[in-house]
Amino acid sequence: MLQKIKAKIRGTIDIHRLIKDGLKVGKNLNIQYGVIIDPGHCWLIEIGDNVTLAPYVHILAHDASTKKALGYTKIGRVIIGNNVFIGAGTTILPNVRIGDNVVIGAKSLVTSDLPANGIYYGHECVKIADYSEWIEKQKERMNNAPIFDKSYTIGNITIDKKIEMKKKLIDNIGYVI
Repeated sequence: MLQKIKAKIRGTIDIHRLIKDGLKVGKNLNIQYGVIIDPGHCWLIEIGDNVTLAPYVHILAHDASTKKALGYTKIGRVIIGNNVFIGAGTTILPNVRIGDNVVIGAKSLVTSDLPANGIYYGHECVKIADYSEWIEKQKERMNNAPIFDKSYTIGNITIDKKIEMKKKLIDNIGYVI
C-alpha cells in the first residue's frame, strides 16, 4: 500500500501491480517520471529487454473514442521489442508493434507498426474523416472483430480470458464493453 502511495505522489506507476495484472516486461526496463502504461488493459502490452520509457510516455492498449457511440471501446495489443528508446511525451496507441533496435523521438505519436532498426519521429494532427463516417466504419469493423463482454475488463477478467483476448488480438483491433 505504501508503494502505491509513493508512486502516486512521485508521478510514477506501480509496475509490480501492472505485472501482476498481466503486463509482460523484459530485463533492464527503465521507466522514468510520469510514464503511463494502460492499467485497464495492461495484459495486452509486452515490453522487451533493454527498453527505456522517457518521461511522460503513454502506452495505451485501448481507445475509448468509440465507447459513447457504440457502447464498446477499441482494444489492441502493443508489443515493444528489445533495445528500444521511447522519447519523452510519446504516445503509443493500440495495435502497434515496435521492432528491435528502435529509437522514437520525443513527442511522437505512434499509430502503426515501426519496423526494427530504425529511428522514428513525428506528430501531426489532421482530419481523417467526418464523425458519422468514422462511426459507420467502426460499426463495420465490429462485424469481423473480436468482441469482449464485461467479464473481460479489469476486476472481472481471469487469466484464461486474458490469454484468449491476447490470442484474438494478435493482429487485430477488437472491442470491449
